[in-house]
Amino acid sequence: MKRKSVFGTIIPLLLLLTVFCLENCKKHSHQPLLVWGELSVSPSFTGNGELRQQSYLKAPNTSNQDQFGVSSAISGDTIVVGAPYEDSNTTTILQDSNLSSANDAGSDIGAAYVYVRNGEKWFHQAYLKAPNASNGDHFGSSVAISENTIAIGAPGEDSNTTSIANGSDLSTSNHSGNDNGAVYVFVRNGERWQQQAYLKAPNTTNLDQFGSSLAVSGDTVVVGAPYEDSNSSSILSGSDLSSTNDSGTDTGAAYVYVRNGSSWTHQAYLKAPNVYNQSYFGNSVAIDGNTIAVGSRSESGTTTSITNGQDLSATNHSGNGNGAVYVFVKNGGNWSHQAYLKAPNTANLDTFGNSVAISGDTIVVGADGESSDTNAILSGSDLSSTNRNGSHNGAVYVFVRSGSSWTHQAYLKAPNTNPEDRFGASVSISGDWIVVGAAGEKSTTRVVLSGSNVSVYNRDGFFVGAAYVFSRTRSVWIHKNYLKAPNGANGHFFGGSVGISGNTILVGALGENSNTNWIINGTDLSSTNRNGNSNGAAYVFGM
Repeated sequence: MKRKSVFGTIIPLLLLLTVFCLENCKKHSHQPLLVWGELSVSPSFTGNGELRQQSYLKAPNTSNQDQFGVSSAISGDTIVVGAPYEDSNTTTILQDSNLSSANDAGSDIGAAYVYVRNGEKWFHQAYLKAPNASNGDHFGSSVAISENTIAIGAPGEDSNTTSIANGSDLSTSNHSGNDNGAVYVFVRNGERWQQQAYLKAPNTTNLDQFGSSLAVSGDTVVVGAPYEDSNSSSILSGSDLSSTNDSGTDTGAAYVYVRNGSSWTHQAYLKAPNVYNQSYFGNSVAIDGNTIAVGSRSESGTTTSITNGQDLSATNHSGNGNGAVYVFVKNGGNWSHQAYLKAPNTANLDTFGNSVAISGDTIVVGADGESSDTNAILSGSDLSSTNRNGSHNGAVYVFVRSGSSWTHQAYLKAPNTNPEDRFGASVSISGDWIVVGAAGEKSTTRVVLSGSNVSVYNRDGFFVGAAYVFSRTRSVWIHKNYLKAPNGANGHFFGGSVGISGNTILVGALGENSNTNWIINGTDLSSTNRNGNSNGAAYVFGM
């Protein structure tokens, strides 16, 4: 029996509602992963904040319950979208939009789709599959992109191989494990994509679900394995992880890989200095240059202060699902722990760290279980005016670094916050701009609004979803935009994944139920329908 995925533990209320609104869903051992906020290093978001929908992206071979949009990422003029429940047993990469050789002969194998922009129009460029694709791999559960490099996670991959395979020959892999997990790296030469590497944990074991989260920056990939069981609290350099063990339970780990030329090697194994069972360290990861942030959404410390440095002896395990984020930095080829980030108003079951993103000296953290019904943005670390009068409204926290010390800069809330909105289910940042997904938001409104006045919204739907855009001037954050799908409907989970690059914002909606299989450039989605079931879609917004 395969263990449920990270999301199945993070957001149980989402899953209950999924059963209600998606009655004919497949019974999966993995559940939708709505928490990825991987950052692809990109130009800062610019412009006057007046956004409009630019494109509606669909899989050329869309099928019911593929959940296209569970994960998504953008870098410049390229987008990658994951569909971890896609069923084709094809093992080849297909270029352009002709996917006639794809099929539905498998079960939850997964796929990823690449789109490129020419002017203001988007086109499908490639269909990516694992060379060793197998049922239940959930390839596409996580995706990340940095220019011409894409990394794709398959947390259900079953090989117990511990070595990296550079190139596309995976004949040495096997199916002797169970949800060990793998990550696949693809590179683009001209307009054509090819597989470059197959990454595995050097200490892989069953049910680790390596690849549940990942991020890429240049020649470095970081991979989360939130169900890894070692109770080791040390950072290890290189690939010799013989000192690790399986003496814990779902403590979690993160793994760092680096590329030299076209070859990848394992560089470091990251652990929480205050490692503890069922913390799920690695459920979210982000990287920018020499800084990595790792989320641990079930960390149980009730501490409300940031700890700069490696000594976490003052922390405790007195809470339940409060959450934490750990910051690591590289000096030369060695990684060290720099900071332990906590919410100034931490409370049980906030799941702080369920999503994380980084840009330069700014880290943004989602806590989609936070329960304050406050709808104001607060600057600084004094959150005494917040409350616990809601239920899973969600919040986002911004931290900034000066030298080697981190401080809390802002607390972001949705102007129309409501219970079960799950604001912070996904986050992304580019310079002074942040986009936040709230996959549970209930309004049936289908318009893009500028500013903080969202009075036209309602509460007539369920899990329609929304995304919110915030901008910073000096150290002050303000709400800029409220994004909705032009064809929004119940159970779409719009905002389950988000991305930002340059003047472009990407929003995934894994529950979108149109069986349309073409891209629509522009805002008129009248040709779409509701004839499918959790096919999924992604929406592009720009200036």
